[in-house]
Amino acid sequence: MVAQLKSNLLLVLAAVALLWAVEAANLLTGHHLNTWGILPRTVTGLRGIPLSPFLHGDIGHLLVNTVPFLVLGGLVAIQGRRAFLGVSLVVIACGGIALWVFGRTAYHIGASGLIFGYFGYLVARAWYDRSLWSIFIALVTLFFYGGLVWGVLPTTTYISWEGHLFGLLAGILAARIQGARRKEKPAPTHSP
Repeated sequence: MVAQLKSNLLLVLAAVALLWAVEAANLLTGHHLNTWGILPRTVTGLRGIPLSPFLHGDIGHLLVNTVPFLVLGGLVAIQGRRAFLGVSLVVIACGGIALWVFGRTAYHIGASGLIFGYFGYLVARAWYDRSLWSIFIALVTLFFYGGLVWGVLPTTTYISWEGHLFGLLAGILAARIQGARRKEKPAPTHSP
């Protein structure tokens, strides 16, 4: 159990290391890799759906995203490697597609959409799972990161509030999908 938990948390650390490695490469190119972000309603912008969470405007942008990614991603990873990867994929794909369809015309980059997705997942999971553990995690998440909700409002032009909003909604969708899967699994039976 402890070894599995360590392995899952190492996955989150590896993801953060990848974010920093991409930022190092992006820095060397004068941040030209950011043109690989999501540019809504363009064919080239489609490539940004899987790539945009790994691209950041500068080191400060990545620094702001690192701690919440570690904390919220870690809370998702506690539930298992499959949960972490599944939630990440749903948020990247569904949040990215919605952003590509509905976002303003600008390059949308950064891991914050994924962070908002983890937040949405952790809070919504309490509703769909209704276990004491998921409710506890949701309350801890709300206590420490409840202020994230303000990030879905269009307050500044250089922040992708749309990415935050669609990430949050995709995280809620991931919780719904996982909740439905848990309900579909038959209860184990025991032979006498």
